[in-house]
Amino acid sequence: MVIGVVVLAAVFFIGRVYQSEKGPSLHRWHTGSADEMRASEIDNATFADYQAREAAIFRDMQRNITDALSSEEKTGLNRFSAQSPVYPQRFDPDWNRTFILLPQGKVRGAVVLLHGLTDSPYSVHYLAQAYQQRGYVAVVPRLPGHGTAPGSLATVKRQAWVAATRLAVREATRRAGDKVPLHLVGYSNGGALALKYALDSLQDPRLPKPQQIVLLSPMIGVTAYARFAGLAGWPSAFPAFARTAWLNVVPEFNPWKYNSFPVNAARQSWLLTQALQQQIQQASRSGLLDKLAPVLTFQSVMDSTVSTRAVVESLYRWLPANGSELVVFDINQAADLGVLFRASSYSAVNTLLPAPPRRYRTVVIANMSPHSVQTEARITEAGEQTETRQPLTIAWPQDMYSLSHVAVPFPPEDSLYGSAPAQKERYGISLGVISPRGESSTLVVGLDTLMRATSNPFYPWMMAQVEARIDNAH
Repeated sequence: MVIGVVVLAAVFFIGRVYQSEKGPSLHRWHTGSADEMRASEIDNATFADYQAREAAIFRDMQRNITDALSSEEKTGLNRFSAQSPVYPQRFDPDWNRTFILLPQGKVRGAVVLLHGLTDSPYSVHYLAQAYQQRGYVAVVPRLPGHGTAPGSLATVKRQAWVAATRLAVREATRRAGDKVPLHLVGYSNGGALALKYALDSLQDPRLPKPQQIVLLSPMIGVTAYARFAGLAGWPSAFPAFARTAWLNVVPEFNPWKYNSFPVNAARQSWLLTQALQQQIQQASRSGLLDKLAPVLTFQSVMDSTVSTRAVVESLYRWLPANGSELVVFDINQAADLGVLFRASSYSAVNTLLPAPPRRYRTVVIANMSPHSVQTEARITEAGEQTETRQPLTIAWPQDMYSLSHVAVPFPPEDSLYGSAPAQKERYGISLGVISPRGESSTLVVGLDTLMRATSNPFYPWMMAQVEARIDNAH
């Protein structure tokens, strides 16, 4: 038995090392790590302290990475090269940094917006601006490990993200006061953090309670592989095998998001979702969940980053009848590529949702018919069994067969991710309009990365739903 385990471990070790050594070499932005505040430091810091440390981190990054690049590393699309068109610090604002938006006139509320894993505050800046325009103080923290260099995600702990969320809420309520509504908005991993804070506030009277929670592609559950991601990085304990600490090493050409992905990031996200799911169930059994604020979620039925099913079974299944709503974007059943769909894709929405009545409102955005790109909202009110259909003025783009995890928070006009950028290459590259054709082994990134939808044609409709929640806040 023992010999078998040893042999299995040896085989895994050798296989993992062999697999990783076939990939690209690590660079200084992979091997370095920012001097981020730990959770205990964040809990005892002011928001000004947090931003001061952030400024120091960016100065260190300039000195240790940008100023130290070799001539070979100063490529045209390296976000760490000062001469590159995608160098983040050439833009104003630098969306990798924490920011606060203050409304003009009377303050009507406070909102904290949390970005996703490997991401930056850029991914929620449209939502922050919408809240600001409606009188809200919008606080958007750069979560520890993000916005600098991907090596920082190789050492960060999820507790620091949770502490940064608490700090952002303290700052938002300090600026707006405690007599106005508090909203939490989270995208992807930020969705898990927003929900975790809301659950924590049910148990800790010192934490201000939110009156509304808005989630976009929330990380309620992740793939089973993430559970064992820590094992994949085990050989990196030996310096010669440092490459095994990374699941993906890709050139860094996106100014507002890491392309490379360390094992630790997968491990921390899985640990966060496990803790969150347990907390949801415990709060339900104890009756605390009855006090949770309404949750409004926007989720693509096709999502290769998070588990769509976990959104339903590990979150909405447990919610009380508190005015929560789940919006699901179905596939484009009239897409030209429909003949290539997996058979399960056609019925994905039908098998996802439990039979009505449900304690929450559901809205499915779908084709009006299998042969029409025109869309409709299929609405089932909480507690009802009948479905009503509301035609939309939005049609699926003919070349888009579904949304994706990363597409939900971005409008088609976004200059980086949009399919119809308002200002092309404003940030040095327009990823949403790249449509490569050629041999699959030629590019430094996989074609699946470049083919993934990066903007949401239903964004105007989605924002109208969010704005309605803002306007009805009390």
